[in-house]
Amino acid sequence: MTHHTFWRRTLMAGAAVAMPLSAQAATQVPVEARSKAILTVDGLQFRDLDGDGKLTPYEDWRLSPEARADDLLARMTIEEKAGQMMHGTLPGKGGALGQGDGYDLDAVGPMLRDKHISSYITRLSVKPAVMAEQSNAVQAMAEQGRLGIPVTISADPRNHFDHVLGAAESARGVSIWPELIGFGALGDVARVRTFARIASAEYRAVGIQEALSPQVDLASEPRWSRITGTFGADPALASVMGGAYVSGFQGGDHGLTRDGVMTVVKHWVGYGALPNGFDSHNYYGRVAKLTTAQLQMHIAAFKGALDAGSAGIMPTYPIISGPVIDGKPVEPVGAGYSKVLLHDLLRGKLGYKGIILSDWAITLDCDTRCSAPTAQAPQRPQDISTDWGVNDLTVQQRYALGIAAGIDQFGGTEDTGPLLSAIHAGLITTSRIDESVRRVLIAKFEQGLFDDPYVDPARAEALIATPANHALGAQTQREAQVLLTNHGLLPAKGKKVWLVGVDPKVAQAAGLTVTDTPEGADFALIRAETPSEMLHPDSFFGSRQKEGRLDFRDGDAAYEALKKARAAHVPAVLSIFLDRPAILTNVQDKTGAILANFGADDAAVIDVVLGKATARGHLPFELPSSMKAVEAQDPAVPDDSAQPLFKRGFGIVLK
Repeated sequence: MTHHTFWRRTLMAGAAVAMPLSAQAATQVPVEARSKAILTVDGLQFRDLDGDGKLTPYEDWRLSPEARADDLLARMTIEEKAGQMMHGTLPGKGGALGQGDGYDLDAVGPMLRDKHISSYITRLSVKPAVMAEQSNAVQAMAEQGRLGIPVTISADPRNHFDHVLGAAESARGVSIWPELIGFGALGDVARVRTFARIASAEYRAVGIQEALSPQVDLASEPRWSRITGTFGADPALASVMGGAYVSGFQGGDHGLTRDGVMTVVKHWVGYGALPNGFDSHNYYGRVAKLTTAQLQMHIAAFKGALDAGSAGIMPTYPIISGPVIDGKPVEPVGAGYSKVLLHDLLRGKLGYKGIILSDWAITLDCDTRCSAPTAQAPQRPQDISTDWGVNDLTVQQRYALGIAAGIDQFGGTEDTGPLLSAIHAGLITTSRIDESVRRVLIAKFEQGLFDDPYVDPARAEALIATPANHALGAQTQREAQVLLTNHGLLPAKGKKVWLVGVDPKVAQAAGLTVTDTPEGADFALIRAETPSEMLHPDSFFGSRQKEGRLDFRDGDAAYEALKKARAAHVPAVLSIFLDRPAILTNVQDKTGAILANFGADDAAVIDVVLGKATARGHLPFELPSSMKAVEAQDPAVPDDSAQPLFKRGFGIVLK
C-alpha cells in the first residue's frame, strides 16, 4: 500500500510559504491518499479517487461542492446511491450497538464494498490516538472503493456527564462540560460558542465529522428523561443557544465550513410534549400531544439553529397528535414519516436546504418484545424499533413513505435491499433519490473529506489534552451551578465534613477532614439526583431512563441522609443534579443550603461549597411544588405547574 501526503503552510504574519509554482491560480488544500494515486495537474495535487489516471471533475477541489457533487452523482450506480441514504453503525469488536475497543473491520468491509454505505455513527470510547487510528482504518478501506467516496463518522454528544446508550456517549480524554441544560442555566451565549468550537476541534482531531446534536427541544414536561440534553424551558433561550452551538461546531455563522463539524439539530418537532414524560424511544411513549399554537412554541426553539445554517436536522420519534399546519392535520405517524412536518413545513414554509436524517430504527419492526416486553422476554438491543404508526407497512413501503415525506438518510439501519426494491418497483423516483444523495455528497465536499479524510493520531492526543480547554470546561461546571437556598451555611467555614455520594479523596484534596458519621462534623455534603422510579424495567430504554416521581420520600438514600444530619444537628448542603426538575418542598427544612448542578464533578461542587468558586447559574426551568401539581400541568407547555416552589430564572449569586 502506498501512502502519499501533501500539505501547505499558510502565509501567517511573515511565516515561510511552501506552495506549488502555479499556486497563482489556486491555493493548494491538504491532500492525502493511502491506496489511490495523487495526481499533479498545473502544479497542484489531487486524489485520483476513481483510479483512471486523469483529473475527474469531482476530484478537483477547485470546483464548488455543488459542481463536484453533480459530477459524482452522474457516475454513481443506483446501488451506490442507495448506500448514501443509510446512516449505519460502525461495528465494534465484541460490544453491543457498536461498542468495543476498536472497530470490527472485517464487518465494516462488506458495508462499504457491497452496500456502499458511507455514513456511520461511532460508539467507541477509547483514547484519542486510538480513536484517530480507527477512523483512519475505516477511511483507508473506503478509499479503495470504485469511486473512493469517504466516510462521514457521526457521534452523539461526547463532552458531558450523562450517558444513556443509544442517546448519548462518553469519550476518553476529552474536555468535560455540563450538560446542555447547564449552559441554559448559565445563559452565556459566548460560552456555548466557545465550548462548541473546542468540542468541534476534538471531534475532527479523532476523525468525527458529524455531531448528532444539539437537542433544542423544549423541556416542557418535567418528568421527561431527556431534559438534560436541552437548553431548558424557554424557547427564546433555546433558539439563541442552539444558534451559538451550531455556529461553533460548524465553524461559521452561515453554514458548514471545511474544518467544521456538521450539526444535526434535533428533534423536529414537539418531542418534549410527552404525556407522563414517557420517552418515545419506547412503545408506551409513542404519542406526543400538542395544539397548533403549542407546536409553534416548540418550533420557535429551533429558529436560531436553522438561521445558523445547520447542515442536518433530525425528526423526532413520536406521533405528533393534534396540530394542523396550513389546513393540514399532522399525520398519525412518527414525525420521520410526516410530509406535513418535513416537506410542507420544514422544507417548504421554512426553506430548509440541508440533510434530513431520520432518528434511529424507524424502519425496523416493533415486535412483541418491543411493544410488550416482559421479565421473561425483555426488550434487547436487537428488538429496538420506533416504527410508530407504520407498523402495518412493509419496510419497502416505509422507505417510500419516509422519502416522500422528506427524509434523506435513514438512521440506524444498513438495509439497502428494501430501498432498492422500492426504487425498482417505481415507488420512489431516481430523481428524488438524486436530491437526497446530492445533499449528502455536498456536505462531504464542503468538509474536504474527498481531499483528505485522514487525521494525525499524535496531534489528536495533544489537542484533546489542551490544558486550557479542560480548565474552561471545569470552570463552566462550577459557574453553571445554581444556588437555590442558603441559610448562612455557604461558603462553608468548617473543615470537618460528613459525606454522602462524594468521593472522600476529592474532599481531602480540597483540605477537608472526612468524618465517618455526622456527629462531630462541621457540615454535611450530600450529593443526589432528582428522584425517579423504574416503571418499565423490561423495556431497553425504560430500564435506563428516568421516569416517574420527582419528589423525595422516606427510604431515598439522600433523604435519609438529610434526616440523619438534621438529627445530629449538623447543617447539610444538598448538591442535587437536576437531570429533571426535582420537587424540594420537603427538603428545604432539612438543609442549610441547596445547590443544584447540571453536570459537575465532586471537585467542582466542593469548590462552590467552600467559596473557591461561585455558582452563577439560574434555573432553566421551574421546580414544581408537588407531584399533584406536576400531574395537573400540560406536558406541551413549559413552566405551567401551579405555585412552583422555584420559578424559572431563580438563582442566588453570592457576592
